[in-house]
Amino acid sequence: MKKIFALTAIVLASLQIVNADDKPVTFNQLPAPAQTFINANYPGEKISYATKDDDFILPDYNVMLANGVKIQFENSGALEKIESRAGVPENLVPFQIRDYVKIHYPEAIFIEYEIGRRSYEVKLSNRLELKFNKNFNVIEIDD
Repeated sequence: MKKIFALTAIVLASLQIVNADDKPVTFNQLPAPAQTFINANYPGEKISYATKDDDFILPDYNVMLANGVKIQFENSGALEKIESRAGVPENLVPFQIRDYVKIHYPEAIFIEYEIGRRSYEVKLSNRLELKFNKNFNVIEIDD
């Protein structure tokens, strides 16, 4: 009986994770820091769509701007990832990473920037992907 109950619980938990869908939200339903970020960095830009990803533990938010910029925010509204074929604003990337890229890849622009728990990742227009640790030392280069 305990095995059947445990198996049922596992199946139900798995279904909950699988059924986590992106639900549309309005700009006003985004966390305040996310709204502030968009207003400060993309003033007047229209939002194509915004969704809340109801993850099993903590939801996150995805925003697509009319100009093609994709932004992902944590549940708190903190920036998690931003990507744009036209280029991510350099002021969003820590200066240590900007300086490294300017020295080693002066012609490249940032097309993606992601903040992880223990690292930062950037994708450049020259197709390189650079990973930095929290001390801004390069720990991985991928092409």
